Amino acid sequence: MSGAALGIEIVVVFFLALFLLHRYGDFRKQQRMVLFSTLLAWYLCFLIVFILPLDVSTTIYKQCKIDHEEHSAVPTISPSAVNHTTANLNSTPTKSVVERCYKPWSYIPDGIMPVFWRVVYWTSQCLTWLLLPFMQSYARSGGFSITGKVKTALIENAIYYGTYLLIFGSLLIYVAVNPNWHLSWYELQTIGITAANTWGLFLLVLLLGYGLVEIPRSYWNGSRHGHLLIKTYFKASKLMTEKADAEENLEDVMEEVRKVSESIKYNHPLRKCIDTILRKCPGDYQDKMGRNMDDYEDFDDKQNTYPSEKSLVKLHKQVIYAVQRHNRTRVQWQMLLQQAIHLEDVAKNETSSAHQFVHSFPPLEPSGWFSRYVYTATVEWYWECLLKCWFYRLLSVMLTLFSVAVVWSECTFFSTRPVLSLFAVSIQLAERDYNYLYIEMACFITIFFLCICVYSTVFRIRVFNYYYLASHHQTDAYSLQFSGMLFCRLTPPLCLNFLGLIHMDSAISHQQKEQTAYTSIMGSMHVLSFIANGFYIYYPMLIVILCIATYFSLGTRCLNLLGFQQFLGDCEMTSDLIDEGKELIRREKRKRQRIEDGESRRREWKERYGNPREDFAARNRGSHEMKETSYSDTVTSSGGGGGGGRQAKYSRSGGRPERDRIELLQDAEPLDFSADNLADDALDSDSGRHTGGRYLSMSSSRSRIFDDV
Repeated sequence: MSGAALGIEIVVVFFLALFLLHRYGDFRKQQRMVLFSTLLAWYLCFLIVFILPLDVSTTIYKQCKIDHEEHSAVPTISPSAVNHTTANLNSTPTKSVVERCYKPWSYIPDGIMPVFWRVVYWTSQCLTWLLLPFMQSYARSGGFSITGKVKTALIENAIYYGTYLLIFGSLLIYVAVNPNWHLSWYELQTIGITAANTWGLFLLVLLLGYGLVEIPRSYWNGSRHGHLLIKTYFKASKLMTEKADAEENLEDVMEEVRKVSESIKYNHPLRKCIDTILRKCPGDYQDKMGRNMDDYEDFDDKQNTYPSEKSLVKLHKQVIYAVQRHNRTRVQWQMLLQQAIHLEDVAKNETSSAHQFVHSFPPLEPSGWFSRYVYTATVEWYWECLLKCWFYRLLSVMLTLFSVAVVWSECTFFSTRPVLSLFAVSIQLAERDYNYLYIEMACFITIFFLCICVYSTVFRIRVFNYYYLASHHQTDAYSLQFSGMLFCRLTPPLCLNFLGLIHMDSAISHQQKEQTAYTSIMGSMHVLSFIANGFYIYYPMLIVILCIATYFSLGTRCLNLLGFQQFLGDCEMTSDLIDEGKELIRREKRKRQRIEDGESRRREWKERYGNPREDFAARNRGSHEMKETSYSDTVTSSGGGGGGGRQAKYSRSGGRPERDRIELLQDAEPLDFSADNLADDALDSDSGRHTGGRYLSMSSSRSRIFDDV
């Protein structure tokens, strides 16, 4: 099993990162380089989190071997030294303890972990400080060629890279001036790592202080269906405002594109730039602009003024942003509508005595075998109306206790005698019995909880419209790469902080013990003692203040005072937005109900009378064949009868009144009023196209008037 655990976790973590990228990114539309760089950044960060517990268990085994060798090297003790030996029994491992020093199942051979950590760490640092900032500007650029995008990215990142060079140069001068330090490559490397970890720890404490309170509170609020429904109404009101703003912005940008497209004709040198912009526009706008364009009109440089290539680059960037924002708000509105309808269904089914969960609308996707045989209507009622709330409350209590343990340990992890950190106590108790499985599970659960608190905050925060991670493939390239940058900068200091909590970092615990391979790659923090003995120890105590501020929602109240509407129960604006959202959801439900009623009436009509369009086509074919047969029979009869009397040329299958009644019943179709259809008809009429109505006799085109002649 040597090294097998490492290989298994490498594969599992890759598919986990790929799943998350598929949920937030779009494999079909986004650039391959953007997807690859984001996937690599997420993969390396998740890899550090999952592999670190194996490094801890391997280090404890190595420490056990060292203690065993020291115990074996102790000389034979004379009887006169019995009292002295008895006094040192607590510091020397006993034979029974040494015999339990066996190799763990996940043991990683020597020499693998240092190389592994060195490759993972420096690759992630190159991504976060060099490649990802460049790729951000490249993906957001509106250039029409690779050279133009690269030039724009270099110009935008010149200030960014210059700032880092200035900071690193200042630290370098500080070390060079100090006479007690002798510069070497190892010390320069340690200074760079320390600077990066200091920046990451500064942001880590802010995000962790928010997540330690918000994660348990979100699950507790999730058990309150009424609170969730009211908050969903509030989100619906805000999202509808954003959706209307995105639609208006898209209309303005498309109008500007239309004007530019009409001014630049087919043989203009910049026409290919216009074609590139048009390919980024939605399909309906492309059709409108294509109909209004006259490709046979030449351009005249003397009479018309044409936009420059620089202005087209800016317009291209605006089109990309407007289309992405419009698509994102549209999908989010559909998802939020589904959530609101589901919560209303839960509220209605809670008082049901039949214990059968009834949905207001049928599911959009057909139910599979799991819904038919396992997650039935009865099981769904018990889960949604009875068990889910209690499960969320229990989970919230457990997460609250875990958060309290983290806050306590962050404030006391520097104390080694006595050991006050709860996580250090648990690891040391397992270390006495060399229970490697418990050590790995305890390390993994602890670091996984810390990552959930930090990473979930990264996924939740939103910096206006520039950074926003939206699920259902609606995250833009800029936000994906920005999240990759944050992960690469937050994960190394997070792991160092975790090692400090369990007293596996000698720079903080000041103990002469075997160091993990990850700590050895980070270098000795004693090169910058004021950071190792000051900032790394006392700054994490700020988590207490941040947790208190998050518990009382001080940040939310400050944002609300600045004009950013936030969900506050004691605010009049919040109540107004909740009422507005409730009305929006009710309106959408009525609209969906009309569509469902229309579909049900059409299905019922087809089941009773068949498809009228297919029957009409078949009747036309049968009538045409009947006319040809009757005409040929008449000609044959008149030619062979020789005066047998005049016969009719066309035969009819029944009386005229009965035939007209049957045709009227077959042609008729239920008429359903829909606001969408009305809007579409108005749009089509404005664009010069005429669509047929619900009745088949009105939907035929004018070119079919003379088909029977």
